[in-house]
Amino acid sequence: MKTAVVKDFTQPLSVEDLDAPDPGPDQVLVQVEASGLCHTDIHAARGDWPIKPSPPFIPGHEGVGIVRKAGEQVRHVRVGDRVAIAWLAQACGRCDHCVTGHETLCEEQLNSGYSVDGAYAEYAVAYGDYVVRVPEGIDPLDAAPLSCAGVTTYKALKVSGARPDTRVLISGIGGLGHLALQYAKVFGAETIAVDVTDAKLELARELGADHVIDARTADVPSEVHRLGGADAAIGVAVSNAALRAAYGSLRRGGALVLVALPEDGALELPVFEHVLGGKKVIGSIVGTREDLAEVFRLHQRGLTRVIREARRLDDVNDCFEEVLAGSVSARLVFDLRS
Repeated sequence: MKTAVVKDFTQPLSVEDLDAPDPGPDQVLVQVEASGLCHTDIHAARGDWPIKPSPPFIPGHEGVGIVRKAGEQVRHVRVGDRVAIAWLAQACGRCDHCVTGHETLCEEQLNSGYSVDGAYAEYAVAYGDYVVRVPEGIDPLDAAPLSCAGVTTYKALKVSGARPDTRVLISGIGGLGHLALQYAKVFGAETIAVDVTDAKLELARELGADHVIDARTADVPSEVHRLGGADAAIGVAVSNAALRAAYGSLRRGGALVLVALPEDGALELPVFEHVLGGKKVIGSIVGTREDLAEVFRLHQRGLTRVIREARRLDDVNDCFEEVLAGSVSARLVFDLRS
């Protein structure tokens, strides 16, 4: 099978043929149709984070494909099902986080494309209890980004407190932000889109943002407070300055939800203002299996649109450079069907 392998953090990925893996008794073998490129894959391939994966490994945690084999302990899915392989590869299922619906906080979790091999391959193994069925009618090239970018931003909107009588700011209208904007609208909120490129600002307008702010020419907090301030701000722009502006845009009682991970990310809070204003800062990490199932149902109903471009796995290193250069409209997806 064709794979893209990280052999060394200082070297490009190696595209090569390897033997297809065999699933264990609690695993499935998935013939991958599509695999999304998440910025986290680049961090993994370069060993950027304090807890590093161990080369050689196969990245990818936005995999979608067909179950071709299932171990004898697998009951959740069957051969022939289309499933998603997401960031949460497996959790312990017993800790207080797992049993209270917060499985993505499990301290014993395994992560696809990081601590276990992922979906940058024509075949991938995954734990049967942790793959999520993809409903009929959803294009695999859409389902792949929804498996991370979608479920991550959907979860962020959930924890933000967004509802029809609130005003929500989306900071950064890219691979995550264009979906965050749509989920804010699904939640019924008044939406404010902020970005620094003409193409992304136009995309925000196309997707129906109520207000669009160009952070290159406007003071974002001032503009937002003229509208009454943001009840919630979703920080998906990989920029400390953008996070500061999003925090400054909050009205009293507002919440900043941190999603993006800027290099050397830091946010200095004005304690006096924070306390008197009753503000909140919340970290939000991906979403659960149920969150992803909800994301798929929303998409199946036609409530979201995935902006994506298809690529070949052979071009993985060029695709990394495209993402780093900021030249991608929203999301890149490797099409492995041919």
